[in-house]
Amino acid sequence: MVHPEFDRSWLRLSSVQRVFDVLEQAGQEARVVGGAVRNSLLGEPVDDIDIATTATPQMVMAQAAEHSVKAVGTGVEHGTVTLVIEGRPFEVTTLREDVETFGRKATVRFGRDWSHDAQRRDFTLNALYLDRHGQLHDPLGGLDDCLARRVTFIGNAETRIREDYLRILRFYRFHAHYGAGAPDAEGRSACAKLKDGLEQLSAERISKEILKLLSGAGAVACLTMMEEDGILQALFGRRLRVAELECASRLLEGTSFPCDPELGLIVLAIDKPGEAGRLAERLRLSNAFEKRARLAVEASDVLRQAENANAFAHGVKLSLYRYGRQASADGLILAKISGDTSIFAGMLKLVKETQVPVMPLSGRDLLAEGLAAGPEVGRRLKILEAEWIKSDFLTEKAKLLNIK
Repeated sequence: MVHPEFDRSWLRLSSVQRVFDVLEQAGQEARVVGGAVRNSLLGEPVDDIDIATTATPQMVMAQAAEHSVKAVGTGVEHGTVTLVIEGRPFEVTTLREDVETFGRKATVRFGRDWSHDAQRRDFTLNALYLDRHGQLHDPLGGLDDCLARRVTFIGNAETRIREDYLRILRFYRFHAHYGAGAPDAEGRSACAKLKDGLEQLSAERISKEILKLLSGAGAVACLTMMEEDGILQALFGRRLRVAELECASRLLEGTSFPCDPELGLIVLAIDKPGEAGRLAERLRLSNAFEKRARLAVEASDVLRQAENANAFAHGVKLSLYRYGRQASADGLILAKISGDTSIFAGMLKLVKETQVPVMPLSGRDLLAEGLAAGPEVGRRLKILEAEWIKSDFLTEKAKLLNIK
């Protein structure tokens, strides 16, 4: 095999080499597998470093204790132990082969055959291994697929999917991040055919995968394919706004305001305040996401009402005052994805640089002026706030107090 040149510098880190020191005892072997190897070959950043080993979980725990390394049994029954070295976690999994498969509840046994371990993984570009010396091991011939950026299922695509239906979403997600050219036809066909199996997945697994997909450079193209293949309808029960997401991505090109995955999901799936709660519930998303989505839609309603430059400047102040800077920027994108984009950068600059208005008056000030405590304070404060907003947030405290 001809081994390509690629960056292995991360492999020489003391923490990584110490993992090998712990694992490679008494004839046991260990290799880095999956994402770190794939990303190195493709010139992508290396984040998580996962290790496969012939040592059983019990051996890993014992050897870690012998080397005074923290070990956490994060999935011992499935062969996984997390080693923490120099503050960095390394997920270590014993070589496995399937005995019976029931989706994620497959019965596995531990072994020493690297080829068998590779065969139970999802895609050929993820079945590549690297030993501590930087030697590449390719038991299934996945190197060519990796270098060509082909996301191809290992063996029969339908068989791999039936083992875990999340692999449908992973197929599109990996193509969005790493794929080049048209997606693998057999894989795509299998995903479309077996899409009803997505009903078996938890909302948490789906949302995690969708958000990862949305961070990929090819997200819009892959979402378009997912719409054509009926995947989005199966997940969300309705059509999503893929075209609007493409417009939003274009709007933000060249700006310092990225279309992060959460914003992408807001653009894709939410157009009314009530939809934020429904989507958050459907995908078990956080309260923070639901709040961000709701405020973004409310801010967009304020910014859509601006008919000229002066009105827009006032709308920006009003949005900043009511919803804050993050929601105002999100709302601007929702408001302008279907309108004139030629002046969007200037609008975004205004949102980012306009000072957030601060109401110069409080209930305490009204009490100091002799107003009796009670509901009248709140009522009076709302009247004065409306006058302050009407003055383009310019009326000072003394003048507000003089308003009858």
